[in-house]
Amino acid sequence: MSIKQVAKIAGVSIATVSRYLNSPEHVREKTRRKVQEAILQTGYAPNALARNFRRGRTSLVVVILPSVGDPFFAGVMRGIWRVAREEGYSILIRETQFNTLEFDEYSDIVFSKQADGIILLASTSPFMKEGNGKLGKNGGHKGEKLPPIVIGCETVAPQLSHYPSVRVDNESAAAEATRHLIRLGHRRIGFISGLHTSLLTRGREQGYRQAMTEAGLEVADNWIAEGRQTIEGARGAVHYLLAQSPRPTAIFCANDEMAMGAMHELRRAGLRIPEDISVLGFDDIRYAEVLDPPLTTVAQPAEEIGEHTMQRLCRAIGGDDIGGEPEIVPHRLVIRESTGAPPAD
Repeated sequence: MSIKQVAKIAGVSIATVSRYLNSPEHVREKTRRKVQEAILQTGYAPNALARNFRRGRTSLVVVILPSVGDPFFAGVMRGIWRVAREEGYSILIRETQFNTLEFDEYSDIVFSKQADGIILLASTSPFMKEGNGKLGKNGGHKGEKLPPIVIGCETVAPQLSHYPSVRVDNESAAAEATRHLIRLGHRRIGFISGLHTSLLTRGREQGYRQAMTEAGLEVADNWIAEGRQTIEGARGAVHYLLAQSPRPTAIFCANDEMAMGAMHELRRAGLRIPEDISVLGFDDIRYAEVLDPPLTTVAQPAEEIGEHTMQRLCRAIGGDDIGGEPEIVPHRLVIRESTGAPPAD
């Protein structure tokens, strides 16, 4: 069925049917009912692609994230999908695997206006590389304008700091978690960070350092190890920390995936958790509660972050000025059995 047949049955012009399909609020109620009845009678289904093209929209959002297999990002994506469905958007996902995307990989999609907006989940932007001769600070090659960008979770590069974001206060959350270990009696607390080149876990390291300094405790350089935000990276970091003398009595991991790797490697070394060494994570992924022992961690509201990020992007796509300030969502410390008092010296 065509729009022409719908117009004929409804007794209105093709322009009126088109106006109803694109901006029903601009059509009188009596006329709306006629068009609705004609559509039901004919079974007419408008061509969404063509309609979006006429409106200058594609209803497509690009989401760029480090790893689709990361349990935390899976939670964030659930929130994004939920709002996307409600708002009529499709999602195109690009996984970086913690690497920087090449500019040309997604530039065609973005600058040919095949995407209405971009969400960066703890990822650098492939559309903002300075010094490559293709892209300036705020726009694209030959002056093309970038669509709206919203960052979910942490800003991972200084040049993205002016973009709006939705996240927890990482520094405050990590300081609270470190204070929990200090209250238990720990004085030698190790920290497993993410990639040293990324800002992703830098705020968490700053919070750890802040709490240690406030308590008058030393932050030894050999008690901080890079875990690359992965299970495998954390296992290597544990080997390094256990080789120190004196070694830490507790290890704070900058995410739960690294905490899982750390716990595995500590058990392989014959250490009991928390009797011999405590472990604390960050994110409260779905596996944290069922680990052996259950993991003490900082809970981030992953789905809420995803929902708010997508909602903020939708407002920007609609023309609202959403500003560049971060939206801070609440965290909470979840205390479980992986932390306890330090062993007697």
